[in-house]
Amino acid sequence: MAQETVKTVAQSETPADVAVVSEVPEAEKVETCAKETVVAEPEKVAASISFKEETNVVGELPDPQKKALDELKLLVQEALNKHEFSAPPASPQKVAKEEQKAVSAVDGKAQPCELPPVPAKTECKKEEKDAPPTPVPESEPVEKEVTEVVVKTESESCIDEDGAKKIEAIQETIVKTEQTQPPPPPCVAEVTPVLPEEVSIWGIPLLADERSDVILLKFLRARDFKVKEAFTMLKNVVAWRKEFNIESLLEEDLGTEQEKVVYMHGVDKEGHPVCYNAFGEYQNKELYQETFSDDENRKKFIRWRIQFLERSIRKLDFSPDGISTIVQINDLKYSPAPFKKELRQVFQLLQDNYPEFVAKQVFINVPWWYLAFYKMINPFFTQRTKSKFVFAGPSKTTETLFKYISPELVPVQYGGLSREGEQEFTTSDCITEDFIKPSCEHAIELPAPEACTLVWEARVVGIGCDVSYGAEFVPSAEDGYTVIVQKSRKVTGDESVICGRFKCGETGKVVLTFFNQSSKKKKVLYRFKKVAFE
Repeated sequence: MAQETVKTVAQSETPADVAVVSEVPEAEKVETCAKETVVAEPEKVAASISFKEETNVVGELPDPQKKALDELKLLVQEALNKHEFSAPPASPQKVAKEEQKAVSAVDGKAQPCELPPVPAKTECKKEEKDAPPTPVPESEPVEKEVTEVVVKTESESCIDEDGAKKIEAIQETIVKTEQTQPPPPPCVAEVTPVLPEEVSIWGIPLLADERSDVILLKFLRARDFKVKEAFTMLKNVVAWRKEFNIESLLEEDLGTEQEKVVYMHGVDKEGHPVCYNAFGEYQNKELYQETFSDDENRKKFIRWRIQFLERSIRKLDFSPDGISTIVQINDLKYSPAPFKKELRQVFQLLQDNYPEFVAKQVFINVPWWYLAFYKMINPFFTQRTKSKFVFAGPSKTTETLFKYISPELVPVQYGGLSREGEQEFTTSDCITEDFIKPSCEHAIELPAPEACTLVWEARVVGIGCDVSYGAEFVPSAEDGYTVIVQKSRKVTGDESVICGRFKCGETGKVVLTFFNQSSKKKKVLYRFKKVAFE
């Protein structure tokens, strides 16, 4: 009977072991197939040849781009489930060892570690041969006592004369206990389910809503819709943001010394916020020393530049139909050639961790040496990046800015009418453009249909010492007298905006007269309004 019991235990172990081993390859096959489906190379997406901001509405994307976005979202979801953004992924050898330990723990009930039947059977056989065959009456109470003792001790030695029967009883009791008692709860296999981690970037939770698609499309476009490269870039950016402690950086007070160098001012004609970078400010030796004199100041500058960009990005609209990019205006007048090492480090940092946030890169006041420098580095830019570049020399700066930004929003130092502080006019007051022919006099009339105060401002684009300006009030009544408001005078280059005000006691008009003495056509910008009669 003991032999049959041992055989039964051995036979019950074999199929369990085979079943567990056969399940492992199947799981590996399923995982392999899933990976192959995710990382399959998408169809190649052609880069844009000329600048045209691409849509962020998923339904309007070409099919290859939709496919790339779906594959990237699968990779991100898998990474969130495995908490790969918060911890580095484990090595394949370590993963295999952990899986093997888990399998062993689950199948621990099939291991014969608690019962050594073979040594017990051999020892008992020898004792049975040596003992005399004296029959002992079998009674139920004795068997019950033996069963109870065996269950409690499980290690009682068989040295009585009726040892054989006690051994059989022990074996039967243990087998029954093993068969009826439920397996102990495994300590490794049963793990409480872990929720996917939550990762936010620029204030947008990944895969939370459609704004996340806009973020993912930026990484795809930065890597020409190569899914694996875009996913790697995303993980690197998330890791860098944690290392740089971006969230706490937003609350730091890093001073205002750099606000003359980098600042936001207005929007372009399509609604993109405009960021100006006036690198020529570093001609100021005091500012330069405060920024780049030692490692501590350089690190502070980098942190300030990142903080400035982060705060600007948080104001963008990441909805599919919103504005999620900015326009960069880079003033190269008096800028270091070809930029200081510290500035190049900042540019590289922004390029690696802020993909596709620039709708247009406009370089103004470009010196001749920079164009030569650009020709050297041009092959290293992608077609997508090069399509966003615009270069304008000193004589074309204002004209170029007006192509993308309304004159009333262009800072006065770049030829526009936007000035700091309280002014008579705001950005909501529209500007009228007019042209002065070469060697001609041009008059602009500002009507005053009733008694009021007229306020105006004007500016000649590309001004020199060859333009004269005057103003006078002409009443509507025939017997009225013309009043000279401003005698004709030359407009100097230092006079950026011409401002005027006149109290009209009767109906009439104010006439602004410009005389262009040059041989080139000039553009004049002006606006006016009536205020309450004072």
